[in-house]
This record gives sequence, structure tokens and C-alpha cells, in this order.
Amino acid sequence: MPDKKQRRVAVCPGSFDPVTFGHLDIISRASKLFDSVIVLVSANLEKHPVFTLTERLLMIEKVTKHFPNIVIDILEDELLADYVRRVHADAIVKGLRAVTDFEYEFQMALGNRKLCPEAETVFLTTAAENMYLSSSIVKQIAALGGDISSFVPAEIQPVIEKRLRRKPEKPQLDGAENEKLIREVQKFANAIGKDETE
Repeated sequence: MPDKKQRRVAVCPGSFDPVTFGHLDIISRASKLFDSVIVLVSANLEKHPVFTLTERLLMIEKVTKHFPNIVIDILEDELLADYVRRVHADAIVKGLRAVTDFEYEFQMALGNRKLCPEAETVFLTTAAENMYLSSSIVKQIAALGGDISSFVPAEIQPVIEKRLRRKPEKPQLDGAENEKLIREVQKFANAIGKDETE
């Protein structure tokens, strides 16, 4: 009698700060290729996250609950290769948007292959509509009050906007401060040879 088919496990790592439709596209496609996909929220030492690891995990849980074979976990103070080995994963799944992504991810893949040769790195090219999309762009747009509804799921859009949206601060100047400001502007104008009263 043939052996029962081995379950194929993939790890899909990322900072997910916050999770976007681009991330969900890669997660969804990976879930069709593997029996189980671990979405791994990772701490990136080169980035300054807006959301904590736990907050990011909770957001991903909320938007992936309809996937039966998705597990979310956190990677902290551990190499990805060590985690992959520990959970007996067969592959590391990464999304690629452009050539610049490939250069970085190719280096990471070679490093992980050296540290954990039993796991392959699988690259999934992003959907055309997500080629420009990144967490950084979402944060910039949200911070300036732009509409991010086409970039992130509706379930998490309000919490992202609440955290990121800047409230414009309008300085309230009294009469004396206002006169002082006018004098400083006039002084600067004189220094560069322009009469501000013109």
C-alpha cells in the first residue's frame, strides 16, 4: 500500500506593516500550491514599523480567516532559516514586484539555501495591478489623508487610517507673535535683496 502523501508546508514571511491586497494575492496563491501556509510576521531591523508584531498578526488573522490552510505566526529574535527548519517547512514563498525586488530576494534566497538546504525558495510574481503597491506607499497615502480603500481590505482600513492619519496643526499666533513673524520675514526678504512689500 502506498505511503500517505506528505503534507507540503510553506512559510510566507514579511513585515506586513500593514498587510495589503498585494500580500493577500501572494498568500492566496500560495495557499493553492501548498497544503499549509504559515504567514510569518517578521521583525525587519532596517524598518521602523508603525504597528507592533502582534497588531500585524491580528490584522492578518482578520483578513485571512476564510482560508482554511493558513496559519499566522511571529518571527522574533530568530533566523528565518532556523524557523523554517524548526517547523519542517518545504518552501519559503516570496512575492516579486520588479527587478529591484529580485536582486534583494535572490541574495536572501541564496543565504537561506546555504543555512537551510532542505527548503526551496519559491518566487511568485505579483499581479499586474499590485506592481506599484507596497506597505510604505499605503502608509504615505494614509498619513496625508488619501484614500487607501483600493490598497487594503475594508476590515482593517479604519485602524490603519486612525493610526497613520496626521492631524494638521495650525499654529495660533497672537498679535505680538504675528508682528514678530512679519518682521522676521521682512528681515529675510531684505537680506536677499527683495522688498516683501512689493
